[in-house]
Amino acid sequence: MANQVTPEQEQMARILYPYAYERNIIARAPGFQFVHYTTADAAKKILQSGEVWMRKSSCMSDFSEVQYGLERLRRTYANTDTGKRLQICLNKLFPELTREIEALFNEWIPHFQIDTYFTCVSEHDAKEDGFGRLSMWRAYDQGVGVALVLNNSPFVYPADGFGAYSSPVAYLDDHDFESQFNRVVANIEAGADFLKDRGRDTIKASVFHMLRSATLCTKHPGFAEEKEWRIIYSPTLEKSNYIKTNVEVVNCVPQPVCKIPLKDFPEIGLFASPAKLLDHIIIGPSQFPLVLAEAFQQLLREAGVSEPEKKIRVSDIPIRR
Repeated sequence: MANQVTPEQEQMARILYPYAYERNIIARAPGFQFVHYTTADAAKKILQSGEVWMRKSSCMSDFSEVQYGLERLRRTYANTDTGKRLQICLNKLFPELTREIEALFNEWIPHFQIDTYFTCVSEHDAKEDGFGRLSMWRAYDQGVGVALVLNNSPFVYPADGFGAYSSPVAYLDDHDFESQFNRVVANIEAGADFLKDRGRDTIKASVFHMLRSATLCTKHPGFAEEKEWRIIYSPTLEKSNYIKTNVEVVNCVPQPVCKIPLKDFPEIGLFASPAKLLDHIIIGPSQFPLVLAEAFQQLLREAGVSEPEKKIRVSDIPIRR
Protein backbone atom coordinates (compact mmCIF):
# COMPACT_ATOMS: atom_id res chain seq x y z
CA MET A 1 0.00 0.00 0.00
CA ALA A 2 1.26 3.48 -0.82
CA ASN A 3 2.28 5.87 1.94
CA GLN A 4 -0.64 7.89 3.24
CA VAL A 5 -0.42 11.66 3.49
CA THR A 6 -0.55 12.93 7.08
CA PRO A 7 -3.03 15.65 8.09
CA GLU A 8 -0.12 18.07 8.61
CA GLN A 9 1.22 17.35 5.12
CA GLU A 10 -2.26 17.85 3.68
CA GLN A 11 -2.65 21.21 5.40
CA MET A 12 0.79 22.41 4.31
CA ALA A 13 0.02 21.39 0.73
CA ARG A 14 -3.32 23.20 0.79
CA ILE A 15 -1.60 26.39 1.93
CA LEU A 16 1.56 26.47 -0.19
CA TYR A 17 0.60 24.39 -3.25
CA PRO A 18 -3.12 25.02 -3.90
CA TYR A 19 -2.95 24.29 -7.64
CA ALA A 20 -0.84 21.14 -7.24
CA TYR A 21 -2.93 20.00 -4.27
CA GLU A 22 -6.16 20.25 -6.27
CA ARG A 23 -4.65 18.38 -9.23
CA ASN A 24 -3.31 15.74 -6.85
CA ILE A 25 -6.73 15.19 -5.26
CA ILE A 26 -8.23 14.67 -8.72
CA ALA A 27 -5.41 12.29 -9.67
CA ARG A 28 -5.95 10.14 -6.56
CA ALA A 29 -9.36 9.04 -7.83
CA PRO A 30 -9.70 5.28 -8.44
CA GLY A 31 -8.98 4.49 -12.06
CA PHE A 32 -7.10 7.72 -12.74
CA GLN A 33 -4.08 7.00 -14.94
CA PHE A 34 -0.97 8.61 -16.34
CA VAL A 35 0.78 7.95 -19.64
CA HIS A 36 4.34 8.16 -20.86
CA TYR A 37 4.67 8.69 -24.62
CA THR A 38 7.99 7.61 -26.04
CA THR A 39 9.55 5.81 -28.98
CA ALA A 40 9.16 2.06 -29.41
CA ASP A 41 12.92 1.70 -28.99
CA ALA A 42 12.94 3.65 -25.72
CA ALA A 43 9.93 1.69 -24.41
CA LYS A 44 11.76 -1.56 -25.21
CA LYS A 45 14.81 -0.35 -23.26
CA ILE A 46 12.66 0.70 -20.29
CA LEU A 47 11.10 -2.76 -20.03
CA GLN A 48 14.32 -4.68 -20.62
CA SER A 49 16.46 -2.62 -18.24
CA GLY A 50 13.79 -2.07 -15.60
CA GLU A 51 14.77 1.60 -15.46
CA VAL A 52 13.40 4.99 -16.44
CA TRP A 53 15.97 7.63 -17.29
CA MET A 54 15.89 11.17 -15.98
CA ARG A 55 17.82 13.77 -17.94
CA LYS A 56 19.33 17.06 -16.90
CA SER A 57 17.11 20.07 -17.54
CA SER A 58 20.01 21.63 -19.45
CA CYS A 59 19.99 18.71 -21.93
CA MET A 60 16.24 18.73 -22.58
CA SER A 61 14.03 20.82 -24.78
CA ASP A 62 12.37 21.92 -21.52
CA PHE A 63 15.48 23.84 -20.39
CA SER A 64 13.99 27.14 -21.57
CA GLU A 65 10.87 26.34 -19.59
CA VAL A 66 12.85 26.30 -16.32
CA GLN A 67 13.88 29.83 -17.22
CA TYR A 68 10.24 30.61 -18.07
CA GLY A 69 9.08 29.69 -14.58
CA LEU A 70 11.97 31.54 -12.94
CA GLU A 71 11.17 34.73 -14.85
CA ARG A 72 7.48 34.58 -13.88
CA LEU A 73 8.47 34.06 -10.24
CA ARG A 74 11.00 36.89 -10.15
CA ARG A 75 8.58 39.32 -11.72
CA THR A 76 5.71 38.46 -9.40
CA TYR A 77 7.81 38.39 -6.23
CA ALA A 78 9.69 41.63 -6.85
CA ASN A 79 7.36 43.78 -8.93
CA THR A 80 3.76 43.16 -7.88
CA ASP A 81 1.57 43.92 -4.89
CA THR A 82 1.08 40.17 -4.49
CA GLY A 83 4.82 39.67 -4.03
CA LYS A 84 4.99 42.49 -1.50
CA ARG A 85 2.08 40.93 0.45
CA LEU A 86 3.93 37.62 0.56
CA GLN A 87 7.01 39.28 2.01
CA ILE A 88 4.97 41.13 4.61
CA CYS A 89 3.03 38.09 5.81
CA LEU A 90 6.15 35.90 6.00
CA ASN A 91 7.98 38.52 8.04
CA LYS A 92 4.98 38.73 10.35
CA LEU A 93 5.37 35.03 11.00
CA PHE A 94 9.08 35.31 11.73
CA PRO A 95 11.11 38.58 11.60
CA GLU A 96 13.33 38.92 8.49
CA LEU A 97 12.32 35.48 7.25
CA THR A 98 12.16 36.67 3.63
CA ARG A 99 15.79 37.79 3.75
CA GLU A 100 16.84 34.25 4.68
CA ILE A 101 14.56 32.64 2.08
CA GLU A 102 15.81 34.97 -0.68
CA ALA A 103 19.45 34.22 0.14
CA LEU A 104 18.79 30.47 0.17
CA PHE A 105 16.77 30.53 -3.05
CA ASN A 106 19.30 32.67 -4.95
CA GLU A 107 22.09 30.32 -3.88
CA TRP A 108 20.24 27.37 -5.40
CA ILE A 109 19.15 28.94 -8.71
CA PRO A 110 22.19 27.58 -10.64
CA HIS A 111 21.39 24.07 -9.39
CA PHE A 112 17.79 24.37 -10.64
CA GLN A 113 19.15 25.18 -14.08
CA ILE A 114 22.01 22.69 -14.39
CA ASP A 115 21.60 20.02 -11.70
CA THR A 116 17.93 19.12 -11.87
CA TYR A 117 16.79 15.92 -13.56
CA PHE A 118 13.37 15.35 -15.10
CA THR A 119 11.25 12.64 -16.56
CA CYS A 120 7.72 13.43 -17.67
CA VAL A 121 4.32 11.78 -17.87
CA SER A 122 0.90 13.12 -18.88
CA GLU A 123 -2.55 12.74 -17.43
CA HIS A 124 -4.31 10.01 -19.39
CA ASP A 125 -7.86 10.51 -20.61
CA ALA A 126 -9.88 7.30 -20.75
CA LYS A 127 -11.36 8.54 -24.03
CA GLU A 128 -7.87 8.14 -25.55
CA ASP A 129 -7.54 4.50 -24.52
CA GLY A 130 -8.24 3.13 -27.96
CA PHE A 131 -6.01 5.40 -30.01
CA GLY A 132 -3.85 7.71 -27.88
CA ARG A 133 -3.30 11.44 -28.32
CA LEU A 134 -2.74 12.71 -31.85
CA SER A 135 -0.40 15.55 -30.88
CA MET A 136 1.84 13.10 -29.00
CA TRP A 137 1.95 10.60 -31.87
CA ARG A 138 2.94 13.42 -34.21
CA ALA A 139 6.01 13.99 -32.06
CA TYR A 140 7.23 10.58 -33.24
CA ASP A 141 6.54 10.91 -36.94
CA GLN A 142 10.19 10.01 -37.62
CA GLY A 143 9.70 6.73 -35.81
CA VAL A 144 7.15 4.61 -33.99
CA GLY A 145 5.52 5.92 -30.83
CA VAL A 146 4.46 3.82 -27.87
CA ALA A 147 2.35 4.96 -24.92
CA LEU A 148 2.90 3.32 -21.53
CA VAL A 149 -0.33 3.78 -19.55
CA LEU A 150 0.44 3.83 -15.82
CA ASN A 151 -1.45 3.44 -12.58
CA ASN A 152 -1.66 6.54 -10.42
CA SER A 153 -0.41 5.54 -6.97
CA PRO A 154 3.36 6.22 -7.29
CA PHE A 155 2.66 9.71 -8.64
CA VAL A 156 0.15 10.97 -6.08
CA TYR A 157 1.40 9.54 -2.78
CA PRO A 158 4.82 10.45 -1.36
CA ALA A 159 7.45 7.76 -1.00
CA ASP A 160 9.35 9.18 1.95
CA GLY A 161 13.09 8.85 1.47
CA PHE A 162 13.00 8.08 -2.25
CA GLY A 163 14.45 11.48 -3.15
CA ALA A 164 12.38 12.27 -6.25
CA TYR A 165 8.89 13.68 -6.30
CA SER A 166 6.16 14.27 -8.86
CA SER A 167 4.23 17.46 -9.49
CA PRO A 168 1.68 18.66 -12.04
CA VAL A 169 2.81 21.37 -14.42
CA ALA A 170 0.89 24.66 -14.37
CA TYR A 171 0.48 26.39 -17.73
CA LEU A 172 0.48 30.09 -16.85
CA ASP A 173 1.06 33.48 -18.43
CA ASP A 174 2.10 36.46 -16.27
CA HIS A 175 -1.45 37.24 -15.17
CA ASP A 176 -2.34 33.65 -14.33
CA PHE A 177 0.94 33.13 -12.48
CA GLU A 178 0.23 36.15 -10.29
CA SER A 179 -3.32 34.89 -9.67
CA GLN A 180 -2.01 31.52 -8.48
CA PHE A 181 0.63 33.27 -6.37
CA ASN A 182 -2.12 35.38 -4.82
CA ARG A 183 -3.90 32.20 -3.73
CA VAL A 184 -0.76 31.14 -1.86
CA VAL A 185 -0.46 34.52 -0.16
CA ALA A 186 -4.11 34.46 0.94
CA ASN A 187 -3.63 30.93 2.29
CA ILE A 188 -0.55 31.97 4.28
CA GLU A 189 -2.43 34.91 5.75
CA ALA A 190 -5.38 32.70 6.72
CA GLY A 191 -3.17 29.88 8.03
CA ALA A 192 -0.72 32.05 9.98
CA ASP A 193 -1.30 30.29 13.32
CA PHE A 194 -0.79 26.83 11.83
CA LEU A 195 2.39 27.94 10.06
CA LYS A 196 3.83 29.71 13.09
CA ASP A 197 3.37 26.56 15.15
CA ARG A 198 5.54 24.63 12.66
CA GLY A 199 8.57 26.76 13.55
CA ARG A 200 10.89 29.08 11.66
CA ASP A 201 13.16 26.44 10.10
CA THR A 202 10.24 24.35 8.83
CA ILE A 203 8.53 27.34 7.22
CA LYS A 204 11.78 28.59 5.71
CA ALA A 205 12.37 25.19 4.08
CA SER A 206 8.73 24.83 3.03
CA VAL A 207 8.53 28.23 1.34
CA PHE A 208 11.88 27.57 -0.38
CA HIS A 209 10.49 24.34 -1.84
CA MET A 210 7.30 26.11 -2.90
CA LEU A 211 9.35 28.70 -4.82
CA ARG A 212 11.47 25.93 -6.31
CA SER A 213 8.36 24.08 -7.48
CA ALA A 214 6.96 27.29 -9.02
CA THR A 215 10.21 27.61 -10.97
CA LEU A 216 10.43 24.00 -12.15
CA CYS A 217 6.75 23.29 -12.83
CA THR A 218 5.51 26.35 -14.73
CA LYS A 219 5.25 26.26 -18.51
CA HIS A 220 3.91 28.47 -21.26
CA PRO A 221 0.12 28.04 -21.70
CA GLY A 222 0.69 27.07 -25.33
CA PHE A 223 1.72 23.61 -24.07
CA ALA A 224 -1.41 23.06 -21.98
CA GLU A 225 -2.74 20.10 -24.00
CA GLU A 226 0.23 18.04 -22.78
CA LYS A 227 -1.31 17.84 -19.26
CA GLU A 228 2.19 17.11 -18.00
CA TRP A 229 3.43 15.98 -14.61
CA ARG A 230 7.15 16.10 -13.89
CA ILE A 231 9.16 13.70 -11.79
CA ILE A 232 11.95 15.83 -10.37
CA TYR A 233 15.27 14.85 -8.80
CA SER A 234 17.98 17.18 -7.52
CA PRO A 235 20.81 15.03 -6.14
CA THR A 236 22.75 18.00 -4.76
CA LEU A 237 19.70 19.01 -2.73
CA GLU A 238 18.59 15.52 -1.68
CA LYS A 239 20.61 12.44 -2.54
CA SER A 240 18.63 9.26 -3.15
CA ASN A 241 19.81 5.81 -2.14
CA TYR A 242 17.52 4.33 -4.78
CA ILE A 243 18.39 6.37 -7.88
CA LYS A 244 21.74 5.75 -9.55
CA THR A 245 23.63 7.97 -11.98
CA ASN A 246 25.58 6.83 -15.04
CA VAL A 247 27.02 8.49 -18.11
CA GLU A 248 25.01 7.51 -21.18
CA VAL A 249 24.94 8.65 -24.80
CA VAL A 250 21.69 10.38 -25.78
CA ASN A 251 21.40 11.74 -29.31
CA CYS A 252 25.18 11.39 -29.72
CA VAL A 253 25.84 13.45 -26.57
CA PRO A 254 27.47 11.71 -23.56
CA GLN A 255 25.76 13.01 -20.41
CA PRO A 256 24.94 12.07 -16.83
CA VAL A 257 21.61 10.25 -16.59
CA CYS A 258 19.75 9.41 -13.37
CA LYS A 259 17.90 6.10 -13.42
CA ILE A 260 14.69 5.31 -11.55
CA PRO A 261 14.44 1.56 -10.88
CA LEU A 262 11.13 -0.04 -11.79
CA LYS A 263 10.92 -2.11 -8.63
CA ASP A 264 8.79 -2.42 -5.53
CA PHE A 265 10.18 -0.85 -2.36
CA PRO A 266 7.64 -1.73 0.32
CA GLU A 267 9.82 -0.22 3.06
CA ILE A 268 9.04 3.26 1.70
CA GLY A 269 5.62 2.49 0.28
CA LEU A 270 6.67 2.61 -3.37
CA PHE A 271 5.38 -0.07 -5.75
CA ALA A 272 6.77 0.62 -9.22
CA SER A 273 7.50 -2.78 -10.74
CA PRO A 274 6.07 -3.19 -14.26
CA ALA A 275 3.49 -5.63 -12.91
CA LYS A 276 2.22 -3.01 -10.42
CA LEU A 277 2.83 0.21 -12.34
CA LEU A 278 1.88 -0.60 -15.93
CA ASP A 279 -1.79 -0.90 -16.81
CA HIS A 280 -1.44 -1.34 -20.58
CA ILE A 281 0.47 -0.24 -23.68
CA ILE A 282 -0.86 1.56 -26.73
CA ILE A 283 1.08 0.91 -29.94
CA GLY A 284 1.16 4.09 -32.01
CA PRO A 285 0.33 4.34 -35.71
CA SER A 286 2.79 2.17 -37.62
CA GLN A 287 3.30 0.08 -40.74
CA PHE A 288 3.93 -2.94 -38.49
CA PRO A 289 1.39 -2.85 -35.64
CA LEU A 290 1.00 -6.61 -35.28
CA VAL A 291 4.75 -7.18 -35.17
CA LEU A 292 5.11 -4.48 -32.50
CA ALA A 293 2.22 -5.94 -30.51
CA GLU A 294 3.87 -9.37 -30.54
CA ALA A 295 7.22 -7.90 -29.55
CA PHE A 296 5.81 -5.95 -26.59
CA GLN A 297 3.85 -8.98 -25.39
CA GLN A 298 7.16 -10.80 -25.15
CA LEU A 299 8.84 -7.83 -23.42
CA LEU A 300 6.03 -7.63 -20.86
CA ARG A 301 6.22 -11.37 -20.22
CA GLU A 302 9.97 -11.11 -19.60
CA ALA A 303 9.33 -8.16 -17.25
CA GLY A 304 7.07 -10.28 -15.08
CA VAL A 305 3.71 -8.97 -16.29
CA SER A 306 1.01 -11.65 -16.33
CA GLU A 307 -1.32 -12.11 -19.27
CA PRO A 308 0.61 -9.65 -21.46
CA GLU A 309 -1.66 -10.29 -24.44
CA LYS A 310 -4.40 -8.40 -22.53
CA LYS A 311 -2.13 -5.40 -22.00
CA ILE A 312 -1.60 -4.40 -25.63
CA ARG A 313 -3.78 -2.03 -27.64
CA VAL A 314 -3.07 -0.82 -31.15
CA SER A 315 -3.94 2.72 -32.20
CA ASP A 316 -5.86 3.04 -35.44
CA ILE A 317 -5.61 6.82 -35.57
CA PRO A 318 -4.46 7.99 -39.04
CA ILE A 319 -1.49 10.33 -39.27
CA ARG A 320 -0.62 12.20 -42.44
CA ARG A 321 3.06 11.83 -43.18
